[in-house]
Amino acid sequence: MTIAVLGTGSYLPDRVVSNDEVGARAGVDDAWISGKTGIRSRRWVSNDEATSDLATEAARAALESAGLRPDDLDYIVVATSTPDHPQPPTAAYVQDNLQAHNAAAFDMNAVCSGFVFATATVTKMLQGGPGRGLVIGADVYSRILNPEDRRTVILFGDGAGAVALGPSESGHGILHTGLHTFGALNDKIMVPAGGSRLPLMDSHYETGLAYFTMEGRAVKDFVLTELPPLVEAFFAEAGVRPDEVDHFVPHQANGVMLDELVPLLGLGSAQVHRTLEDYGNTGAASVGITLDAAARQGAIAPGETVFLAGFGGGMAAGLALLRW
Repeated sequence: MTIAVLGTGSYLPDRVVSNDEVGARAGVDDAWISGKTGIRSRRWVSNDEATSDLATEAARAALESAGLRPDDLDYIVVATSTPDHPQPPTAAYVQDNLQAHNAAAFDMNAVCSGFVFATATVTKMLQGGPGRGLVIGADVYSRILNPEDRRTVILFGDGAGAVALGPSESGHGILHTGLHTFGALNDKIMVPAGGSRLPLMDSHYETGLAYFTMEGRAVKDFVLTELPPLVEAFFAEAGVRPDEVDHFVPHQANGVMLDELVPLLGLGSAQVHRTLEDYGNTGAASVGITLDAAARQGAIAPGETVFLAGFGGGMAAGLALLRW
């Protein structure tokens, strides 16, 4: 039995934040930001919105797209590194919001790779028997960014992307997945304070330990060095050549970096889907948001192959190949 994407959905907050607005306190302008990243704007939540709110709206859109009711779901998995609270899981709020009474709900944190990690996990769970699952990538990075750090604050937006998964007998579905973690690089992307290692205190905002941090050069080196051999091995395992891939939906980390990455992966003939220009890097949500945008635009035809790639903190990489 093949597990397939039955429907997609996404949700972006209403507030549009321009490069000039976000760059003001960081000491950079629109030209600098767009030249370094390709990002023109991003969406940030309002004061009364949290991750579960975004996740719920994306979930509703995916269920509508799939023609499913909340009670049809067996699993709800929210991939996020910015949960509503340390506990309970954000997925519990989503389950309650949807009134999806039959679904077991839990969170998964693989940072920007989380959506693909969760998709692979729920696919394996559903292959064990009949059922349907909902995978949601959702993040609210605007709440953990240092507004004066130009290395990070210019990159990130808030949002949620979702897919409904279930059995398919039509030949389309998720063909292959691959998950990888490079734990020795765990300090390249992190929020140092707020966990059991370093409980959060007010002083951590002054020292910067409460904010998201990233070693941008090290992250770029990781992506451009480690991802190509992983992808080459992935396609060999799947029995597919990179030049046979019709669509590439990557994590929307940085537009300039994606321009460098695509040729290294041998995906020059694939249509590369991007939403970062308008939404920035939305963390675990970015692959789901971008897949939903492509699906709703009618850009992917039945029978075409779609390659998903998430990469980021951990460091980690999640890969998935779909037949649409």
